[in-house]
Amino acid sequence: MNYTTMNMTLIILCIFLIFLFTFILHKKNKKQLDKSFLVSIGLLIFWLLCAIAQIFATNKSNINPIYFDYFTYISICFLPVSFFFMALIFIKTKIKFKLKYLLLFIVPILSLLLLWTNEYHHLFYVVYSVNLEYTVYGPYIYIHLVYTYILFAISLLILIKYSIKNAGFFSKQAVLIIIGTLVPLIVNVLGAFQIIPMSNYLTPITFSITISFLFLAILKFDFLGSTPIALQRIVDRISDGYIVLNINYEISDFNRTFINTFKIKDTAKIRGYSFFEISKHYKIDENLFLEGFEKVNNNDLTETFEIDVKDLKKSFNVEISSILNNGQILGILILFKDITQHKKDMETIKDNQNMLIERERLSSLGQMIGGIAHNLKTPIMSISGAAEGLKDLADELDNSIGNPIVTNDDYHDIAKDMKNWISKIKSYSEYMSDVITAVKGQAVNFTNDEEINFTITELLKRVDILMKHELKNAIIYLNVSVKTDENTVIKGDVNSLVQIINNMLSNAIQAYNGKPEQTIELIVTRDNSNCIISIRDHASGLPEKIKNKLFKEMVTTKGKNGTGLGLYMSYSTIKAHFNGDITFESEPGKGTTFNIILPL
Repeated sequence: MNYTTMNMTLIILCIFLIFLFTFILHKKNKKQLDKSFLVSIGLLIFWLLCAIAQIFATNKSNINPIYFDYFTYISICFLPVSFFFMALIFIKTKIKFKLKYLLLFIVPILSLLLLWTNEYHHLFYVVYSVNLEYTVYGPYIYIHLVYTYILFAISLLILIKYSIKNAGFFSKQAVLIIIGTLVPLIVNVLGAFQIIPMSNYLTPITFSITISFLFLAILKFDFLGSTPIALQRIVDRISDGYIVLNINYEISDFNRTFINTFKIKDTAKIRGYSFFEISKHYKIDENLFLEGFEKVNNNDLTETFEIDVKDLKKSFNVEISSILNNGQILGILILFKDITQHKKDMETIKDNQNMLIERERLSSLGQMIGGIAHNLKTPIMSISGAAEGLKDLADELDNSIGNPIVTNDDYHDIAKDMKNWISKIKSYSEYMSDVITAVKGQAVNFTNDEEINFTITELLKRVDILMKHELKNAIIYLNVSVKTDENTVIKGDVNSLVQIINNMLSNAIQAYNGKPEQTIELIVTRDNSNCIISIRDHASGLPEKIKNKLFKEMVTTKGKNGTGLGLYMSYSTIKAHFNGDITFESEPGKGTTFNIILPL
């Protein structure tokens, strides 16, 4: 390359770098990385200007070109340090200047001093030439070169490593950075060791190539706007573990959570390993993952399933998705969400729910037994009284036999009284039979569901029998109003429906907070193909916070005296076993109405 071409190349590159410098300089809210980039570009522009001046002066005058190197080496000596700081800021986002960083400036400053005094000791150059093949180096320059190349190499390795780590090896950003950083390193090493012919002006050109590639990364991929190390820290702190597989199912990336969760000690060994070696080690079903890989291949779908890892005593929700770039698959992302504690919590909730259900059943059973005792006590006492009356009549009949005073009419009167007592016993027995039938049905309901047909009359009869004692105790009146055919047939388990209605009546009684002489209405209507059973009280109504949660979760207005399970189970039963629904209307200070809607 002749001097004219070389000079034009340097001028074009200098103009481009000035444009880039101006572009970044006018950028708002410049970060520390932007500022470090400005320093590097500024040093490179100064280097190019000195090189351009050297070419002009060499052609137009007899000025010794080494004098221009006195200025050029300001950039040459401090550019590696600038690059190193740029790499540090790249991985840490922001740094604070420490005193130990001053050590980095010792060799550059010493190099400048020895260059500026070279004519007295020739430690830097023995023979100086613009063409490196004619240059004879002094002993110190090797120290300068080793230091420069090592610092450049460290800086470039940091840039390459973290660009790959954050964007992936095959990302455009990583490729640009890798190419841009390798060009000056390779060219200068080959030139310094005289493997290829090289002039002093080729070095700034190669570094300009680096800046150009980084500039493309800035404009297109927001290189300076990224926070690489912060991103890595974020993914390491994510509670879910993840791994990235390449197209051969080999592990190419992972986060700290995955390493900790799977108790992997040597992270160096895992990278590049087949995923199936990991799955085999932990006895994970490979077929689940193979099916997942197949389903997400070349699409944006996410495949989800659960696995249990017995060796770790953990359960995971696994999500598999493809990593695509312009429709081309680059790899596979696998997320491992630890749901071990969640599953334990769900088991605890289920156990507690079973305990609540049992408690609610025992409570209902206790109330039912109290009602049985009361309902059976009256007819039993009546039957006992009737038996005593029959005994008296039998004694009277026995004593009257052979008595001439006793007429046939008297015997007929005794027989009539006996028949009356027998009729009463029969009536009381039938009532007791109804009570036992109702109670038996409710007792069976605790363990068994039976789908049968029943009429509204039968339903209300059982409700009356089982609720009579509780209503009487609370001094609450139940007004029953049937506004449809009482023989209307409802399909389903009558015992379950009786329990639901009784639960709602009990809630209505408790809504009055012990206030006697109150009324509850039980209204049966028909709307098209639905039978609607409404239970209405005239108490204080439901609080707003309860309304929003009703039927969705177990809520109660009874404090420690309630679980909220009764109404929750009632809603579930009507939905599941009757294919019906429960609605409600409630107004503060006016009361609440629950509507049980049953398809006919």
